[in-house]
Amino acid sequence: MNKSPQLIDNDSVLAAAGLVHRVWQPETPGPHPVVVMLHGHLGNEDVMWVFAQTVPSPCVMVAPRAIVPAADDHQTGKSFTWLPRVENEWPIWAQFNEAVTAVTTFIHALPSLYQVDLNQVYLMGFSQGAAVAFATALHAPGWIKGIASLVGFVPLQVEKAIDRAALRDVPVFMAAGTQDERVPLPVSQSSAAAVQAMGAFLEYREYDTGHKLDTAGMRKLKNWWAERLIGD
Repeated sequence: MNKSPQLIDNDSVLAAAGLVHRVWQPETPGPHPVVVMLHGHLGNEDVMWVFAQTVPSPCVMVAPRAIVPAADDHQTGKSFTWLPRVENEWPIWAQFNEAVTAVTTFIHALPSLYQVDLNQVYLMGFSQGAAVAFATALHAPGWIKGIASLVGFVPLQVEKAIDRAALRDVPVFMAAGTQDERVPLPVSQSSAAAVQAMGAFLEYREYDTGHKLDTAGMRKLKNWWAERLIGD
């Protein structure tokens, strides 16, 4: 990336997009594919850019801020969540409806703001952000062209999506940590099984790490993106 992603928080853009976000655009003419990067619980629009280095250009990258300020962030005001987390309880698909509406509205507004091709929309989510990515793709099957799930999970109660093969032929990369305490390995494995059952073209990898992507995972993610998007 030859320039820093720009923070977008002015009223005129928010009126269209609805979400504060950071954006990076290629200097070449568009429209371009877009990768929407969805942060996890207690993140914000700044934290996903470490993964942007894996995405080839020309490609627009945007990272929206989640919709709910963190209840326990009284000092910095910089932590947000897509859905308040409840200990020892995994959210169901329907609980992400508000997040899905916000993300969907945001994506559909992008062509009016940036050089984005809505026929080439990809999602990359970390942890809870990956759950939002899956929920968004299941809400409108056939729209999202690929999903990268980084130590994430699939919401519960997706049986209807499995029945209709809602992710048929969608390329999906899932990276799981064998030592992950936040998204335990059995949850990652059951999520991968659900994605497979929904018909996705799945690449699932486990890494000897915790709730993060290690060097090997970053390298594989970069290769996965290179197979989806044509670089310079």
